[in-house]
Amino acid sequence: MQIQMLGTGNAFAKKYANNNALIEMDGFKLLVDCGITLPRSLHDAGYSFDDLDAVLISHMHGDHVGGLEEYAFQMMFRYGKKPVLFIADTLVEPLWEQTLRGGLTQDPLNSLADFFDVRPIQEGEIYELHPGLNVKLIRTEHIEGKLSYSFLFNNTFFYSADMKFNGALLHSLIAEGVTTIFHDCQLITPGVVHACLDELLTLPEEIQEKIWLMHYNDNMEEYTGHTGKMRFVQQLAIYPIP
Repeated sequence: MQIQMLGTGNAFAKKYANNNALIEMDGFKLLVDCGITLPRSLHDAGYSFDDLDAVLISHMHGDHVGGLEEYAFQMMFRYGKKPVLFIADTLVEPLWEQTLRGGLTQDPLNSLADFFDVRPIQEGEIYELHPGLNVKLIRTEHIEGKLSYSFLFNNTFFYSADMKFNGALLHSLIAEGVTTIFHDCQLITPGVVHACLDELLTLPEEIQEKIWLMHYNDNMEEYTGHTGKMRFVQQLAIYPIP
């Protein structure tokens, strides 16, 4: 398994694109979130939407779902295909009713299933997305009253999507065998709806060594050398995941 961050920035990123990823396993390409900047980021990485095998969505914010309208339209009208959409069962209705319905609806197309091969998944269950690539949804706190999920891939790789700091969860994941963590990080304090750098720096060094920081502010370079044992994920770089 390998991961390439098509974008590493936060919701307001201008220098760095929205925090969206491409996970590849034996040629299978899984897009993790599809934000506003994703269509351009995908192009810059040398891919088209038709190169993707599926998309996995974490929550409803625009930097994670804002590119789905173009994805749906391109796949339907340019490629004549219905892309696979993995999404928490609790987010299926909100994604259509609160985000995509206004832009995508055109008779006779009036449902999420008209545009996507929707495959709902449940929190806490392990799902095989492709032979050798499994995921488990972990509900994590982000915005009060809005459902948001992080992802555990193959029981060894934790991808936080967006979440408040939860040191107890990170400790338990490491104790259960997680070897690599890609964690969103707000560089300034307080984090409020994201883990901030100061909070992540309270973790023991043996956990910090397993953490890669993403979803950061555009002034990331100013913090180089000030992240303890943690490292910044570089946009478009490819990282093998053991």
